[in-house]
Amino acid sequence: MPTAIISDIHSNAEALRAVLADIDRRGIDRIICLGDIIGYGPNPLECLDLVEERCEWSLMGNHDFGVLYEPTNFNAPAAAAAYWTRDQLDAEADDEKRARRYDFLGRLRVRVVETAPDGTTPMLFVHGSPRRPINEYIFPDDVVGDPDKLGSIFRRVETMVAVGHTHQPGVFTDEPDFYPPSEMTEETYSFESGEKAIINVGSVGQPRDGDPRASYVVMHPDKFEFIRVEYDLAKTAELIKSIPQLSDRLGERLYEGR
Repeated sequence: MPTAIISDIHSNAEALRAVLADIDRRGIDRIICLGDIIGYGPNPLECLDLVEERCEWSLMGNHDFGVLYEPTNFNAPAAAAAYWTRDQLDAEADDEKRARRYDFLGRLRVRVVETAPDGTTPMLFVHGSPRRPINEYIFPDDVVGDPDKLGSIFRRVETMVAVGHTHQPGVFTDEPDFYPPSEMTEETYSFESGEKAIINVGSVGQPRDGDPRASYVVMHPDKFEFIRVEYDLAKTAELIKSIPQLSDRLGERLYEGR
C-alpha cells in the first residue's frame, strides 16, 4: 500500500489542500506527516485540523515545538510568527476545539519507527535528523562541506530514514552524495533492500529548492516518488501581507521557492 509523506506545511492551507487533493486523486489512503504543521504562515488552525483529520500520525517539528513551548533560537520573523500562531490558538472561542488542538500538538511524537517499504527492515521517520530529531538540518551542501557530519548521521541509520526540515527534497546516500529529484529518472528513487538512504520529502507550504510548487513524496514498496503540486501561492502571500505580525518576506519568498 503506498503512503503519502508530507512535511513542513507551515500554516499554508492553500498548499495543503492542493496536496491533499492530489493525494486523493491518486487513490492513496494513507498519509503521514513529518512535522512543522504550523509556523510562518497565515492558516495555523485549519492546517492543524486537516492534519489531525487526514494523517494517520504526525511528528513534532521545531516550529510546532516553538509554538507549544518557546521559539528558542528562532530568527525575529520566525519567532514573531510563532507568538502570533499561539495567539490564534488561544483566541479560539470554542473551548473544546482549543483544548483539542493543544492536546494534538502535545501528543506529537519526536520519532517513529515502522517497517520499511521492503517489508522486513525498520525505517525511521524524524523531522530533522536521526541525531537530533527536531532541529538538526541535513543540507545538500553537507556532502562536500561537512562529510564527517553525514558520516556520524549515517552511523545511526539502519536502512531508510525520511526527514523534512530543510524544505529541500532529495535523497542522501552514505557515499556520501545527494540526489535532487531532477537528477532521478522520472523523479523517482528506486532502492534495493538493505541499502542506506535519507529521503527528504521537501515542503508542502514553503519550498526552498527554487521550485515554488508544493512538494511531497509517495512511498511505494520499492521506490520513493517525488511529487510537485501547483497551488494558489498568491492567495497565501497576500494573506500573510495582511497580517501585521507576519513578515511580508514570508509571503514574498513563496514566489521564489526560497
